[in-house]
Amino acid sequence: MSVEAAAAVHPRVAAEEGRLRSLWRVVREHRMLLVGLLILGTVLLVTAIGPVLVPYGPLQTSPELKLQPPSADHPMGTDNFGRDIVSRVVHGARLDLLIAFSVVIIALGVGSLVGTLSGYYGGIVDDVVMRITDVLFAFPSFILAMAITAMLGNTIPNVIIAIAIAYIPYFVRLTRGEILSARELGYAEAARCVGNPDWRIMYIHLLPNCLTPSLVQATLCLGWAILDTSGLAFLGLGIRPPTPEWGVLVSEGAQNIISGQWWTSVFPGAVIVFTALGFNLVGDSLRDITAREER
Repeated sequence: MSVEAAAAVHPRVAAEEGRLRSLWRVVREHRMLLVGLLILGTVLLVTAIGPVLVPYGPLQTSPELKLQPPSADHPMGTDNFGRDIVSRVVHGARLDLLIAFSVVIIALGVGSLVGTLSGYYGGIVDDVVMRITDVLFAFPSFILAMAITAMLGNTIPNVIIAIAIAYIPYFVRLTRGEILSARELGYAEAARCVGNPDWRIMYIHLLPNCLTPSLVQATLCLGWAILDTSGLAFLGLGIRPPTPEWGVLVSEGAQNIISGQWWTSVFPGAVIVFTALGFNLVGDSLRDITAREER
């Protein structure tokens, strides 16, 4: 390697090492971030490779083994139909995470676009958008999702749409507030002066610089989406049996707690809490980090 090439490589290596040290310093200062990342890493690993490793199918029934307590063959026991709870929990992880990420992507995308439009133009556009947002905010997100799901029907796409509509106002309001401040900054004025159209100023220049609060909110909404998806299924308004979904598992097992078969609902419920906790820890830590950087 020539001297010139070595001189070009070493600064890049040094810069990469500096970024890694900065990342490690952030993780050390925010232990809850590390805990949340470990939780989510575990959940994602199980989601990715778990279905290949479990020996039973999520819908495989064995009536002679129904309501078996946890054992070596069935670490979480079996349900009313002799189905292995571990298999159903592992397969359910894919569905719940798919719904959660779909909900947040839709809510973040639509909310950011609408919030940018509202904050940039102001006036009658802003008034109309914010009044609609206020109406949606008048209802708790879970109640709103229940109402929409009841109207649309109990299918996976309808559950995603219902929960996404309930979350869109959060991103509209966050993005609008950021755009209201950013539209008066120097780089926005410069973009106008060189003749950029409004759409380019809004979505190429302003929006990418205003997404940090929305991305933090998106992390929190992932945990909320899992709770809401499971809650709808538990009430019979979301995913229906025999689909392996965490809320369905809790609902099916709840009737067995009184008779002593606690494992049929406790283990799926613990997985829901565990996953939502991971997203909330990461979201809260990111919010603290961004707030400190802004100060």
